[in-house]
Amino acid sequence: MENGIFLGLGSNLGDRRAALAKAIERLSSEGAKVVQSSKVYETPPWGNLDQPAFLNTVVEVTFNGEPEELLFIILKVENQLGRVRSVHWGPRVIDIDLLAFGSEIIVGQRLSVPHPLLAQRAFVLVPWAEIAPNFLVAGIGKTVAELMEELPIQDRQAIRPIQPDSEDITQNGNS
Repeated sequence: MENGIFLGLGSNLGDRRAALAKAIERLSSEGAKVVQSSKVYETPPWGNLDQPAFLNTVVEVTFNGEPEELLFIILKVENQLGRVRSVHWGPRVIDIDLLAFGSEIIVGQRLSVPHPLLAQRAFVLVPWAEIAPNFLVAGIGKTVAELMEELPIQDRQAIRPIQPDSEDITQNGNS
C-alpha cells in the first residue's frame, strides 16, 4: 500500500459541497480510502476566469494498485457524478486530480505525476499544506509548504476556508 497518495478535488457547479462529499464516498467505495482531508476552501477560478468560484479540498488516500488504476477510478467517479469535459479549465460539477503517488514520477499522455501544474496552483497547495506540509514532491525536490510559500501572497490569500473541519465531507474526518 503506497503512502503519500494525494488527490485534489474541486467543484463549481450545482451543490459543490455535496459533489465533493459524493466524490470522496465513491472513491472510497472503489478502493481509494481517505486517511485525511483538508478543510474545504472557496477558491477563485484558475485558467478560465469567467466562471463561478470553486470549492476545493485535498485528500490523502491509501490505494492498493498502480497509478493508472487509480486514474481509471478517478475518471469513473467523475463520469458517475456528471463531469462533462467541454471547455478546458471550464466549469465542472467535479474535478479530481491525482497530485502525487508517493515518490513516483510518471510522464505520459494520459497521466503525469506529480501533477504538472501543482506548483502554480494556490487552490491545491494551500489545502495540501494543511494536511501534509512536509511532503516532498517527487521530481521537484521541495516540500508542499515550500512550494506554497513561493506563490504570490495575493494568490494564497484568495483561498478561504469555509468550514472549521472536514467531518461532513469525509463522513468521519481522519478515519
